Amino acid sequence: MDESRPALPRNVKLLGWASCLNDIASEMIFPLLPQFLLTVLGGNRFYLGVIEGVADSVSSLLKLASGAWSDRALGRKRFVVFGYLLAAVSRPVIGVVTAPWQLFIARTADRVGKGIRTSPRDALIADSTAAEARGRAFGFHRAMDHLGAAIGPVLATAFLLAWPGQLRTLFLLTLAPGLLVVALLWLGLRETPATAAAASGKRSSWSLQPLDRNFRLYLAALVVFTLGNSSDAFLLVRAGELGVPTALLPLLWFVFHVVKSGGNLLVGRAVDRVGPRPPLLVGWFLYIGVYLAFGLATAAWQAWACFLIYGVFYALTEPAEKTLVANLAGAERKGLAFGWYNFAMGVAALPASVIFGALYQTLGPLAAFGWGAALALAAIVLLAGVRFRAQP
Repeated sequence: MDESRPALPRNVKLLGWASCLNDIASEMIFPLLPQFLLTVLGGNRFYLGVIEGVADSVSSLLKLASGAWSDRALGRKRFVVFGYLLAAVSRPVIGVVTAPWQLFIARTADRVGKGIRTSPRDALIADSTAAEARGRAFGFHRAMDHLGAAIGPVLATAFLLAWPGQLRTLFLLTLAPGLLVVALLWLGLRETPATAAAASGKRSSWSLQPLDRNFRLYLAALVVFTLGNSSDAFLLVRAGELGVPTALLPLLWFVFHVVKSGGNLLVGRAVDRVGPRPPLLVGWFLYIGVYLAFGLATAAWQAWACFLIYGVFYALTEPAEKTLVANLAGAERKGLAFGWYNFAMGVAALPASVIFGALYQTLGPLAAFGWGAALALAAIVLLAGVRFRAQP
């Protein structure tokens, strides 16, 4: 074994596999959700933006609270396990809804589970890993997440080819992998010494004040970027408009996540060597180009090409973003830092998706995607002022 590259910690591996299984369940549903809303439940694109934006924003408030609380007396494991449990039992409910407002409730419950678990999980990964290996740890976790997201649509496609039109039955079947995640983490996940030390007798704080100005500037850049980065559900709508058949949307989602998974493994290692700044900047510039391409595309093959490039954007930015959050946070503030990171981006997701949906509905795809590209450029300007450094 290469001594310079030690094995990933047990917690990182467990959380990676948990994310893989969870996303198998989640992505058996998500690629089909826009068409389910539009064609089965009678909703519209604006309502899709409201559902995704509100659900993600509610989730984000919980990401802040759970991150701050997990730094202190409550620890991290219980938040991670309960968050996955809530998602596991709420997703199958989508299989029995009959109206858009019912879908809104079920989707929000799923996102509440995500809100409870996300920041404590990210902080636990950072706690479990040395600073010089965080890029690889976060790259592995995101790669496993996307592997599950790739497998889920394949299973969905196979199921729908065998049993055409049985969307509701497919959604109900997602209960099984969700419960397997809960069992895996309940039995295997461990608190780290860093978590226990930080939690010893201290009161939790949600304040941004303990996090320095450099972190706050980075957070501002992320918020501006996220205001132009709406739900990826709109990309699936766009693919459908460009001629990708509904039955092939899960396959398109599969290819997208294969690119994200493999790319995260490679970029995670690169982040540890060159730092998070170069991959993050390249990723954001690539985002500008691919969003403009989505707006200008006229054929189905172009939708496939755009999704491939968009997967590269994710691979470049995901391990870099989270490594930078961990590096800019103090040793005892990782939960709070990840809480603010996830909270700020999620709060921005509500206006992002609503504005994007309104622009899409009234002015067309080029106006909506052009808005996203313009805000990404503004975020790059803000990012130039961030000083990159590592903390324990």
